[in-house]
Amino acid sequence: MRSFFLTSTAFLVISAALAFFLGSGWYILFAIVLVLTILGYYDLFQTKHTIMRNYPVFGRLRYVLEELRPKMYQYFIESDIDGRPFNRIDRSTVYQRAKGVRDTIPFGTQLDLYAEGYEWLCHTMSPKPFDTIDHDPRIMIGNKDCQQPYSASILNISAMSFGALSENAVRALSAGAKIGNFAHNTGEGGLSHHHLEEGGDLIWQIGTAYFGCRDEDGRFDPVLFAEKSKHPNVKMIELKISQGAKPGHGGILPAEKNTEEIAKIRHIKPFTKVSSPPYHTAFDSPLGMVKFIQELRSLSGGKPVGFKLCIGYKSEFISVCQAMIELDIYPDFIAVDGGEGGTGAAPPEFSNYVGGPLLDSLDFVHNILNGLDIRKHIKIIASGKVTSAFHVARAIALGADACYQARGMMISLGCIQALMCNTNQCPTGITTQDPKLTRGLVPEDKKVRVANYHATTLKNFAELLGATGVTETSNLKRSHIYRRVSLNSMITYEEIFPSIKVGSMLNNDIPEKYKLDFQFADRTQWGLHP
Repeated sequence: MRSFFLTSTAFLVISAALAFFLGSGWYILFAIVLVLTILGYYDLFQTKHTIMRNYPVFGRLRYVLEELRPKMYQYFIESDIDGRPFNRIDRSTVYQRAKGVRDTIPFGTQLDLYAEGYEWLCHTMSPKPFDTIDHDPRIMIGNKDCQQPYSASILNISAMSFGALSENAVRALSAGAKIGNFAHNTGEGGLSHHHLEEGGDLIWQIGTAYFGCRDEDGRFDPVLFAEKSKHPNVKMIELKISQGAKPGHGGILPAEKNTEEIAKIRHIKPFTKVSSPPYHTAFDSPLGMVKFIQELRSLSGGKPVGFKLCIGYKSEFISVCQAMIELDIYPDFIAVDGGEGGTGAAPPEFSNYVGGPLLDSLDFVHNILNGLDIRKHIKIIASGKVTSAFHVARAIALGADACYQARGMMISLGCIQALMCNTNQCPTGITTQDPKLTRGLVPEDKKVRVANYHATTLKNFAELLGATGVTETSNLKRSHIYRRVSLNSMITYEEIFPSIKVGSMLNNDIPEKYKLDFQFADRTQWGLHP
């Protein structure tokens, strides 16, 4: 303190003398020194920040540099291949395809083909002509109980709610989906007029808080759901059990993002922090969950209904499958979300350490459905860091019928991976409700980029199919994908994730790795596990 007192006093006297004797221009220097001195004394006497207290004024530089660090690292330090969560190569590919500019790369790959974990698609010496392959592959979603099946693109926009996203971002995504004839998942924040006004196909997600179809006590309101679900733009219903970025936690909407408009759509109080419950109150068992799916299908007029989950206890998923078989009721689709999935806000422990990764989870879900001979009733949608045609091909080879994209679609809108989604200060106007920031995002321009990115990704997917020698997505197999496991060893996905014969588990031919999970499966209750 004594040294700061002496130093600041000396600078004040010198700058005052210069201003007095040399002219008014030096008063600027005096004003700067005075402000810094006041800041210094504030730092000395405040008690919350040790560094500022010990190093007045200069200690503040730590916080400035900490704020600038992510930006400096992204632009000046990271290479094209080591950025996280998405490297610059993947981000640039999305930008280029969204803008309709050159998306080829020169001189060769920057990836290390001899590094453990490198993956590639096996090609044939007799590839198929690209122009003979469907550039808009689709799947029909809807089983025996569905009265309004939906022809879906194999690539759709994943769940991102209005609230997590801005009005302009939602409008741009929905309008882009309309142009490209693919679907936009509303996320758990409810069905807003911003989704509906653009006329695109929608997947209405119903989360644990039942936003948009809840009563005053926060419980599911069947009358309200029936009314909204019958809107012609709503093509499917998705029951959210959990999401990869924070399974078992429930959604989080910061108070500053919960505007009066968003609160009205969700049927909640505005400007309050909203934390969705981690569990559903409409059912309390696997049997109850399957019955609820049937109720949603009936209330919606027979539209396809599925559920989204991140795999945790495998015994619980098996329990749900056993409930399906007992009741002879099956969801029309299951969305498998990997632990690498994104979110606007989540505790780091949940994002980093809870939830099964996509590839392992996709293998498990596909195998169990196949082994119990119920895969024929259910389509699988894969979600988790899907940004390129290769990612789509890999997921389909492993068992998916289609894919969701969230952050890839955000990047097509102009997301720069600023990692500020949870602050309401997104510089690109995507994940903020601040009108000063959202005005920068123009839906009329960005909707075209969304559609371009979708179309170009599927075009490249078709070309990948041709390179493998197949013309149908259903012909992609696990044996088409290779992974390097050591410097001199390469194995296929079929070797890593062995397939299960259809119906094999009905004859009690259960692989050793699943036996304990089957023993603990109980369709009448949750929570039993090895």
